[in-house]
Amino acid sequence: MNRTGAGGGLLALTSLMTATIGAAFVWVAMTQPTAEAAEGDRRVLSLGGAVTEIVYALGQGDRLVGRDTTSTWPSEATDLPDVGYVRALSPEGVLSVEPDLILAEDGAGPPEAVEVLRAANVDFVTVPGGFDGAAVARKIEAVGAALGVSPRAEELAARIRADLSGAAAPPDEDAPRVLFVMSAAGGRMMAAGTETAADGILRMAGARNAITGFRGYKQVSDEAVAAAAPDAVLMMDRGGEHAISDEDLFASPALRTTPAARAGKVIRMDGLKLLGFGPRTVEAVTDLSAALHGE
Repeated sequence: MNRTGAGGGLLALTSLMTATIGAAFVWVAMTQPTAEAAEGDRRVLSLGGAVTEIVYALGQGDRLVGRDTTSTWPSEATDLPDVGYVRALSPEGVLSVEPDLILAEDGAGPPEAVEVLRAANVDFVTVPGGFDGAAVARKIEAVGAALGVSPRAEELAARIRADLSGAAAPPDEDAPRVLFVMSAAGGRMMAAGTETAADGILRMAGARNAITGFRGYKQVSDEAVAAAAPDAVLMMDRGGEHAISDEDLFASPALRTTPAARAGKVIRMDGLKLLGFGPRTVEAVTDLSAALHGE
């Protein structure tokens, strides 16, 4: 009787464990992306303005469930939930839109947030960066592969390569010297050095960066700007507290003695188109070249 009772208890325990393990496997399966799910059913979150532009250029905008603050073009992207600035993300904000796939530009962060997102039950794809025509093509191909539309992406990348080969013109020694000013708040100028998007787009448009003594974006002294002697100033077309008139810009001690001030040469362009290195880069190069060379 005791043996039978023990055996019955063991059998009951075994059955309970089997049921529990089975339930656990069902839960895990329910929370994992299924191979049977159609690629087009995956919920996509885009982090980075150029990445979002590429998704739309590939005809996949209807798959997006969210975007970051820098994703402002095309206009319909702004109707999507905004999960925050691409370089200051919170995992909670990103995961609130329940994405199955995250497409993030190179440099998305902070690193701690990216680590959490990579550990979550979401595919996280980093789209490569770069500041030339080849980088634009690589971005398009990477996004296309992640979305399962590689043939369409390869076609778009090839077309942009061809268009850029005709639009881009490497600068020569007579090319205009251009100072890219990121901001001039309080009379203190932050300018673009080498290895920046601004430096890359200037070279593609046949101009020379007036600042080459450092990499990245840094504040520069009045003396350094005057010594750079730019022929033109390039800025993002910004409003609000970041706006500055041409008169105030050239009244600054840094610029008032430069060739750019004497000519009154300021070029303002949409920041995402100018610096994003996305599908509109051909347009950015063409517009900038025309503004610089008077075409």
